[in-house]
Amino acid sequence: MTIIANWSYPTAIKFGTGRIKELADHCEAVGITKPLLVTDRGLSTMAITREALDILDAASLGRAMFADVDPNPTDRNLEAGVRAFKDGGHDGVVAFGGGSGLDLGKAIAFMAGQSRPVWDFEDIGDWWTRANPYGIAPIVAVPTTAGTGSEVGRASVVTNSQTHTKKVIFHPKLLPSVTICDPELTVGMPKVITSGTGMDALAHCLEAYCSPFYHPMSQGIALEGMRLVKEYLPRAYKDGTDIEARAHMMSAAAMGAVAFQKGLGAIHSLSHPVGAIYNTHHGMTNAVVMPPVLTFNRPAIEAKIASAAAYLGIAGGFDGFFDYVLRLREELGVPDKLSTMGIAPDRIDELSAMAIDDPSADGNPVPMTLENTKALFKDCF
Repeated sequence: MTIIANWSYPTAIKFGTGRIKELADHCEAVGITKPLLVTDRGLSTMAITREALDILDAASLGRAMFADVDPNPTDRNLEAGVRAFKDGGHDGVVAFGGGSGLDLGKAIAFMAGQSRPVWDFEDIGDWWTRANPYGIAPIVAVPTTAGTGSEVGRASVVTNSQTHTKKVIFHPKLLPSVTICDPELTVGMPKVITSGTGMDALAHCLEAYCSPFYHPMSQGIALEGMRLVKEYLPRAYKDGTDIEARAHMMSAAAMGAVAFQKGLGAIHSLSHPVGAIYNTHHGMTNAVVMPPVLTFNRPAIEAKIASAAAYLGIAGGFDGFFDYVLRLREELGVPDKLSTMGIAPDRIDELSAMAIDDPSADGNPVPMTLENTKALFKDCF
């Protein structure tokens, strides 16, 4: 099945195979004449990145690239990227790649015109109003994975290299002006990345669905996002060239990011400090802690999960859904516990303190305290 579509929710999305060829046109449409393509080190030498640069170059937009991006982008990466943006006289960003390239590309476009430090724009209250909106450069986003959903998000996650904490930087204009979702760009993803990013999409949908906050639009999007993951993630993992599965997973990733406006929870509040300290893959870390968090939240979400299970065609209510998650993790080669990822349980106190301070903790259905979070982390080991 071939899917070609133009959507205007939550931003302009150009969806379909081969649509990367439109990259230069969309840059010019939003006023970018000298873009800086921001991606990660691994992608910087790959054919899909060279193709994107060739498309820009052929339209006389140059082929400038910044790829000094860590798997969990830091303020140091951001400072270097802003310097490259200013030194090159750029007027917009092509954020290209998975979550790291997308998040840092967006942050570079945001910070290039600001005079205050990035931490002044953390997603707290109305801190975003401190920013100079006229200094934010236009962004065209091109995801090459299907998980983070940053291509349709109004935030960027940046790790503080001094405190090793992840901070969410928010501004409405961090939402890309145009997003190109071309499933062909995800065909070359290794199985481990397909697995980790796909489980990230599931975590976004699952936590948004379980969040106690009121947002019925996100609730519906989260539920359908989970269905797409259930139907198509195993297919994409089994056969990376299954373009239909790749396309539906790109949709699920975007849906998860839209849905979590409703809130996230303990899956993310646990995985954020683990990723910041140990530099683990964010989606894979989410997948590892998912079953213990489901058990932790069961008293508050059992009926909700039973309803979701029925919609997804899973028998057995909460227990059936829990078993499905375990089977899916096994099928996708997800480690069964944090220690299998090479992490020792010697910093649980520190991780727990960071977890309850993480903004995702506020959306967890069961209130997180230092003591119950320590116990939860122990279950994850």
